[in-house]
Amino acid sequence: MDTNEFNYGQTIFLASFLSAELPSGLISKKLGADRWIPFIMVGWSITAGSQAFLKNKAGFYAIKALLGLLMGGFIPDIVLWLTYYYKSKELPTRLAWFWTALSTVNIVGSLLAAGILQMRGVRGWSGWQWLFLIEGLITLVIGILSWGLMPPGPCQTRNWFRGKDGWFSEREEYILVNRLLRDDPSKGDMNNRQAVGPLLLFKAVKDWEMWPLYLIGLTAYIPPSPIKTYLSLILRNLGFSVFDSNLLVMPGEFLFAVNLLILTWVSKKFNERAIISSLSNIWMLPFFVALVTLKDGGSPWVRYALLTGILSYPYCHAILVGWNARNSNAVRTRAVSAALYNMFVQSGNIIASNIYREDDRPLYKRGNKILLAIVSFNIVLFYAVKGFYLWRNKVREARWNQLTEQEKADYILHSKDEGLKRLDFRFAH
Repeated sequence: MDTNEFNYGQTIFLASFLSAELPSGLISKKLGADRWIPFIMVGWSITAGSQAFLKNKAGFYAIKALLGLLMGGFIPDIVLWLTYYYKSKELPTRLAWFWTALSTVNIVGSLLAAGILQMRGVRGWSGWQWLFLIEGLITLVIGILSWGLMPPGPCQTRNWFRGKDGWFSEREEYILVNRLLRDDPSKGDMNNRQAVGPLLLFKAVKDWEMWPLYLIGLTAYIPPSPIKTYLSLILRNLGFSVFDSNLLVMPGEFLFAVNLLILTWVSKKFNERAIISSLSNIWMLPFFVALVTLKDGGSPWVRYALLTGILSYPYCHAILVGWNARNSNAVRTRAVSAALYNMFVQSGNIIASNIYREDDRPLYKRGNKILLAIVSFNIVLFYAVKGFYLWRNKVREARWNQLTEQEKADYILHSKDEGLKRLDFRFAH
């Protein structure tokens, strides 16, 4: 299988992933994330494990499509579920730990892969077949356990698996709910098993003031994606063994996790989103410049250091997901806005999966120049979006100040405006 054929498989996966995001979010809102998330986890673990039995490209493409459909809703569904427990300022930190756990799994996965691939020949199987089977079984166990571990909400933690007394006392539940409603009163408008109808779906889609965040989601994560996908292959082309290539992935994953936590903490500390998030692409800029200008030959360790520098960038996804949830300002539309944001992210991943091409091997020089241009665009985009929300807040403030005190009080109590349409709401930036 060459680079282009692998890219086709990735494109099929990401297109399926994208198409599943919104339907999955709507199903999760109807059935409850605590029911839907374990279901799709079990589904994709069985599908992932079945890759051990692949025989041809048609099977590879079919499994990629099915995996995308099953995995597509996971992130927006998790975000929706976490909003039932955490305030808007707390959410990015929790999401940062979520993606730190993902990086930790990638590190452990690299170690496991290095060992499991040595099983080639056991029962006549290749090492990659054992890798898919074992990793699929591990995920399957976690998916089954999550049915008992995930409560519907902070007041519904009692069950046979979590204990008859649940996780919180009645007083603690009261405190949890009260603090959430003080932070976002809209969370009291809708229960966690209430569907979003066509009208609310249409309202969420036409909230044009959310679209600058969707545009960031489209382009912000493109630059490191092809390098992450092809790092092991690039390292093997530089002369490293398969075993060493798997191990050399780990330093970038570790630094990625550390920088993710630091960036999210700084954003929360200074209550700043756009400028802090722009540091993710500012970090990558000098590494891409050096990579593009680096001449052929020389020490492979220099190129490896530059690639690792790019992949250790401070990931801003936790900040942006929390920012998106904060600016949607309504539990009725938050499931939709989270899905739309992630659909744009996956659209960006589709673009990213087709930047490195077969005729650009082995160093993908043309692809790296494209990625450098996107990094430069992203830096400008972050500041443009901040300016946009400053402008929208200024317009709202002017309209709000035109009202008398009595009109303001009447608006707060009786206005039918919802979510980000309310005059007394101000966008985070």
